[in-house]
Amino acid sequence: MAFNELLDQAGTLGRFQILQIAFFFVVNMIAFPHMLLENFIAATPEHRCWVPLLDNHTVSHNDTGILSQDDLLRVSIPLDSNLKPEKCRRFIHPQWQLLHLNGTFPNISESDTEPCVDGWVYDQSYFLSTIVTEWDLVCDYQSQKSVVQTLFMSGSLLGSLILGRLSDRYGRKLIYTWCLLLMAIMETSTAFAPNFIIFCILRFLAGTFVMNILSNSISLTSEWTVPRYQHIGVTLMLCACSIGQMLFGGVAFAIRDWYTLQLVVSIPLFVCFLLSRLLVESARWLITTNQLEEALKALRRVAYINGKKNAGEILTTEVIWEGETSLRSTTLEEPDKSSTTPLIFQMLRATKLRMRILYLGLMSMGATLPMMGLFLNLQEVGGSIFMLQILFGAVPLIPRLSVIFIMKHLNRRTTQSLLFFLVGICMLISTFLPKEMQTARVALTTLGIGAGSSALTFLPIYSNELIPTICRSTFGGINNLLSGVGSVLAPLLMTLVVYSPHLPWIMYGVFPMLSGLIVFCLPETRNQPFPETIQDVENSKKQSRKIKEEDASLKITQF
Repeated sequence: MAFNELLDQAGTLGRFQILQIAFFFVVNMIAFPHMLLENFIAATPEHRCWVPLLDNHTVSHNDTGILSQDDLLRVSIPLDSNLKPEKCRRFIHPQWQLLHLNGTFPNISESDTEPCVDGWVYDQSYFLSTIVTEWDLVCDYQSQKSVVQTLFMSGSLLGSLILGRLSDRYGRKLIYTWCLLLMAIMETSTAFAPNFIIFCILRFLAGTFVMNILSNSISLTSEWTVPRYQHIGVTLMLCACSIGQMLFGGVAFAIRDWYTLQLVVSIPLFVCFLLSRLLVESARWLITTNQLEEALKALRRVAYINGKKNAGEILTTEVIWEGETSLRSTTLEEPDKSSTTPLIFQMLRATKLRMRILYLGLMSMGATLPMMGLFLNLQEVGGSIFMLQILFGAVPLIPRLSVIFIMKHLNRRTTQSLLFFLVGICMLISTFLPKEMQTARVALTTLGIGAGSSALTFLPIYSNELIPTICRSTFGGINNLLSGVGSVLAPLLMTLVVYSPHLPWIMYGVFPMLSGLIVFCLPETRNQPFPETIQDVENSKKQSRKIKEEDASLKITQF
């Protein structure tokens, strides 16, 4: 394709592309953990009601004789069904008679207890402070804890839709840079939130920017790289998320108070913002929006960074305006001015493009749903949440890196479908294995996470090869919206356990297998040129048929 020839002149995988990928790699490592912050800053430590005998320092413990802390706790806090101290109720008056009962359990009525009217006491062995301890989000208020993550995910869905459209209209670099700055401001301010409502608002606003930071890094990486190298950049962007997840577990282990952890992961975003101003706008986007002079400057700058000394003589204004070698010809057919920045309804009006968007959205939902189900199941294993955080980041890393080698030898549709089916099969088999076969269940779960991570890594690469440059970011917003729907559906399906304990997990296995069938409704894109305009997609069959006829006639002539 003509643009790829121009990119060859500027450098396909030179110093510029390496520096760009390295920058996005670091930024994604820093940005992605913000989606997981509530695992630590909203962790719920062990707690009990505040009681005067134990926690009122004006009362001397000697006044109660030689009673131990356990004895004072026994007479102040009732026991739950597991014979552990209640977390949300206390005795109205100390029950001294309980000290004289050896192994017997008296009948204690509800009237003898009361809620924690004076507050709670929290265990600080794991966390010095969290937003739960800051604003007492326990017992009757524990549902408010989930509000934070819900608002953050809602913000990411809204931001994906709006900022994706703005990226197609005003440029990838401009929106990316502003998102970094605004997210840095919002997340840093979150550490100083005076109350829970302000905290929720700031997290919602931060969520509107994080998905655009992740998606625009993939768009810029893909659009500055020729097709044969694009899978490397995209895979590394996703691997950065896994490494960031692993490092975040270590940082959270070292920093146990929520506001310090919030600042440590937020302040580096300001540095990323300053460095992002050195990025180069996508030449593909500049061409498709008819900004040919700016595209020429961008290509020359990249050529200079890549050390292409003779590229300046080739990339001249004459290339733009003259003959068949002009830069306008790189877009195959120059779109009308009204279509250079298409609205969503213009995308949906194009029949083939509309179906591609629908199929890719369903596939994205089908890939996200079982992964969220697996993560929810793994969290019930217990143990150190710091180690689990590192494990969840480490398991997908190798499968994601393997995509680089897989894409060199296998077709897109076949590989994507196989990965989807592997996730579904692992889910279904582990669902019906007895709990005694714990090792086999863990092995299948790990295999499912690896296959799901590979599928989610492979999918954006495949999507970039199917969606035209001119509306790729807008599609990314729509796709992220549908992916977010899958994230929301995953916990909702768990409510089906009231009908059958296996039903949610069967659904988690069925959805990716259906996605594996949907793949075959899309065309194969291996070794095919990128579509630049909507018209390229609509004419895709005609063009492929023309290429086949030319190849056939060439063979006959040679014969």
